[in-house]
Amino acid sequence: MQTARAVPAATVVNLRDLGGIALGRGRRLRQGILLRSGQLSGYDPEHDTGVAALGIRTVVDLRTADERTWAPDRLPTGARLFVADVLGDNPGVSPARLRALLGDPDGATAALGGGRAEELFAQTYRKMVLAPGAAAAFRALMETVADPRARPLLFHCATGKGRTGWATALLLLVAGAPRDVVRAEFLAVNRAVRAALEPLVRRFLDEGGDPDIASAVVDARPRYLEAALDAMDERWGGLDGYLRDGLRLPPAVVERLRDDLAVPV
Repeated sequence: MQTARAVPAATVVNLRDLGGIALGRGRRLRQGILLRSGQLSGYDPEHDTGVAALGIRTVVDLRTADERTWAPDRLPTGARLFVADVLGDNPGVSPARLRALLGDPDGATAALGGGRAEELFAQTYRKMVLAPGAAAAFRALMETVADPRARPLLFHCATGKGRTGWATALLLLVAGAPRDVVRAEFLAVNRAVRAALEPLVRRFLDEGGDPDIASAVVDARPRYLEAALDAMDERWGGLDGYLRDGLRLPPAVVERLRDDLAVPV
């Protein structure tokens, strides 16, 4: 199944161009308007001239304030920064703490040991759908994407997996993608994320860390996406209810997104 095109970049982790993803029924995602990635703290324009060529106008940072302080973005020339903090001041055991968990095997065991890792991370994905602060962040992202003056737009979290994964799923669903297409894109980032975090994971394992914890922390797993989708379905009866009552997106914004994101094949 077709997924986003990986964009070669030496200093930006997991950079992917969503344009061209087949949505079914003779439609695809419009080219040249949406990109996803990990954080831009290491971006070096001298070594990544191809990133500058993308013409990015807006970077939406989905990370917490602490993450932004520790690793502030370096923006492509001409791009403006828009912050849409999904997890806020109480991220809990979440993708926001990924590097901290992998840097502390004993702490990871205390927080995630005994088979709890996948369950706790799945609960974080539910939180990304159900928490009011997360809803405000995703609403802001959707409204920004809907503004043609903000595009091309790149959105990201730390590694481009968790918060970025749900944001991508949401945009694809709004564009009309079936859930199998959404699932394929959600899982397609694993190779890039594993490669980026391989030194950290290797050190974690060398210091006695649990490989099951490392896998649950690093990987985008089917259960994580299903936890988010189930939360959406249970609370709001599906996508339309989530957009209307969860995110409180104006109908005009939803209609503009649907008109702009999908084009005929």
